[in-house]
Amino acid sequence: MSLFTRRKALMGAVCSLSGCSAITSLNAAAKPLDTYDLRPVAGSLAGGRKSRTLLVAQPQAPAALATDRILIKPDPASITYLPNARWSDELPTLVQSLLIRSISQTGRIAYVGRSDAGPIPDKALLVRVDAFEVSILEDGRFEVQVGLDLTVINDRDQRVVATRLFSQSSEVLGDDPRMIVAVFQAVLNDLLPSMSDWAIQRV
Repeated sequence: MSLFTRRKALMGAVCSLSGCSAITSLNAAAKPLDTYDLRPVAGSLAGGRKSRTLLVAQPQAPAALATDRILIKPDPASITYLPNARWSDELPTLVQSLLIRSISQTGRIAYVGRSDAGPIPDKALLVRVDAFEVSILEDGRFEVQVGLDLTVINDRDQRVVATRLFSQSSEVLGDDPRMIVAVFQAVLNDLLPSMSDWAIQRV
């Protein structure tokens, strides 16, 4: 499949700035989208259990990512979304849930939860989503890119304890949604344990 054809296929459900009829838009809106979820991956189970509490804030994300659609970048200046596919929740909420469950499954912290509920925390984890997308490279290859910036702060005085960017990319061998989601999961299989261990060590 040519680069033009592949890009056209990915952008098929997205209207251009002109020439998109109201009927087409209504039909697209009425069509249900296939929904895809991502799984948490625990960090290391080794090490003693801490009687500490950690709350994970709702991640910050650019408007283009703060949605339940799977972002596609045909080129550095353009964005669209994968046709007929969506995440199981808006991306910031999905990322927050993945981090909470990945840290919790280690059993190494007394309590980890959302920042809008739970006990007064010892530490808070701030998250910024810098990338969570599929890029179409100049040679026509597809690449999943994930970048999450984590910051641990003391809840009592809001002092920054540590900050680190976790990022990784991986090639996708096609434009099938299941294949794309599988590569997102493979990237997170590497990143989530590292992020969990890093956060726990700083609580």
